[in-house]
Amino acid sequence: MPPVSFHQPPRHPHAWAWVFIASQLAVIAIWWAWGWKAGLPTLAVTHLALVWATLRPQSRVLSPVLNRLPTGDRAVWLTIDDGPSDDTRAILDLLDAHRARATFFLVGARAQARPELVAEIVRRGHGIGQHSHTHPQAWFWALPPHAMRAQIDQAQSALTFLTGTRPRWFRAVVGMANPFVAAQLKRHGLARVAWSARGYDAVLRDPAGVVARIERDLAPGAIVLLHEGAAHGRNVETLAALLGRLDALGYRTVLPEDIETLPAAA
Repeated sequence: MPPVSFHQPPRHPHAWAWVFIASQLAVIAIWWAWGWKAGLPTLAVTHLALVWATLRPQSRVLSPVLNRLPTGDRAVWLTIDDGPSDDTRAILDLLDAHRARATFFLVGARAQARPELVAEIVRRGHGIGQHSHTHPQAWFWALPPHAMRAQIDQAQSALTFLTGTRPRWFRAVVGMANPFVAAQLKRHGLARVAWSARGYDAVLRDPAGVVARIERDLAPGAIVLLHEGAAHGRNVETLAALLGRLDALGYRTVLPEDIETLPAAA
């Protein structure tokens, strides 16, 4: 049987807009027929649905998103956001020590500032994903089309130049979809990735507590969200604790490309 692929860039990036327009026409019809007592709640529901689709990382309303690897093996995909950073070399050493692999979702401008770290990630056999160009954490969810295009174009150009390979995976800033992200992902052949296990290591200082949160959601094919370079300075400790726990539980780490090369029957 042919290999299975779950890399899914958006095919119809503007479908959400047509659905939303149709919903607003329905609101107008309801308002006309039954007045504001029916029309106003309907208007609120349609707008809240769009907000929910934007803010929920696992939502597929605005574009396809990968939340879990399709495997029954005790294997997980480690994804590390926000680099490169001062933590990168120590993280790479830890991964080597545990014979683990990860995908680093890099910020384009940070990668341009530290190209030697990008080269080291690639040299050690890890994956590179895109995580915007400047990491506009407060406003990514609300960026207009031209700003979204700039974020993704510039990061894709920078990471392709530095690695010699076009990234295939994209992680939205704070996981938020943004209605205008799908069109840009389609242009670059990028597939959006969320997660199924997280410990909030970007904000929580306690490695044991972070690992305990992640462990609650561990399962075959889990996508684990991690960070580097957080202000609290304990991301390396957290990764060390997590890798030790994965070893104890019998989990191995894989990259999605490893799974994609397997026959569909597997």
